[in-house]
Amino acid sequence: MLARKIPLLEKKILPDIVSSRRALEAPSVSFVIDAGFPAGANHNCRLYDMTVTEDKKIWLGGHATELKLFDFKGNLHRTVTTTYVGMYICLYNKQAVFSDLQDKAVKQIADDDTLVTMFKTGDWVPFGITGSASGDLLVCLNKDDQSKVVRYSSTGTVLQEIQYDSQCQPLYQGAWYIAENVNGDIIVTSCKKGIVTSVDRHGISRYSYSGSESSFYPVGVGTDSTGHVLIADYSNDKIHMLHRDGRFLRYIIPEGGIKRPRGLCMIGEGEMVIGECLTGLAKAIKFLEEKK
Repeated sequence: MLARKIPLLEKKILPDIVSSRRALEAPSVSFVIDAGFPAGANHNCRLYDMTVTEDKKIWLGGHATELKLFDFKGNLHRTVTTTYVGMYICLYNKQAVFSDLQDKAVKQIADDDTLVTMFKTGDWVPFGITGSASGDLLVCLNKDDQSKVVRYSSTGTVLQEIQYDSQCQPLYQGAWYIAENVNGDIIVTSCKKGIVTSVDRHGISRYSYSGSESSFYPVGVGTDSTGHVLIADYSNDKIHMLHRDGRFLRYIIPEGGIKRPRGLCMIGEGEMVIGECLTGLAKAIKFLEEKK
């Protein structure tokens, strides 16, 4: 389906206390893509996650055994059949990689659209996944009421496990989405606890963030080149922007609003794509002014 162009309104700008660029008071939606994923029978969910390629295309995963690749104008370029719905995706070594919850495996989409199993995750179910600056993969794993983050090599060798804090208490409960910040911090959203947890590259706790609303339900998370942390708040229909040290900076709500945001990925400086879980729409949101 073709993208629907949203007219841009006059923008007011606010100072950004983190960088020299300023935050837009009225963030704008520059394009919208509808991948046409059906609604799930249990929760009416359509769109789960997305990742952007180096040539400015975007993979979308939703409630269908398909992953779809679109350009920013909404033109469909590829459709790849999977064995399970596309819930968690990332770009790794220029290829789309995703978590197969059913097979308990991390898989890669080859150039000929075949699926290659990179490695299995044993008894643990893989959820959120992201490539790291060190060339490894960081994966959220869940089993029963336990959660952890594992750093894998490209061949599936376990390089690091992050599960407990310095007091031997669990860091995560229901680890869903994950991102790595520019300073090496690993940021995980735990929807069951309503909390975002950040550890450094060694797994030592940096901060936790739980928002100001009792209904805070953090899901998709991303970071930009300045170190801002952007968190999709499913329950409250907005994006939380944090400083790299976990301090709250502001909410991001685009003109026209967003409804039930879930997946989140960066597509450029001061611009991200948000996936509306229930409508199935992927919306590009500009939240910082252009560089001068």
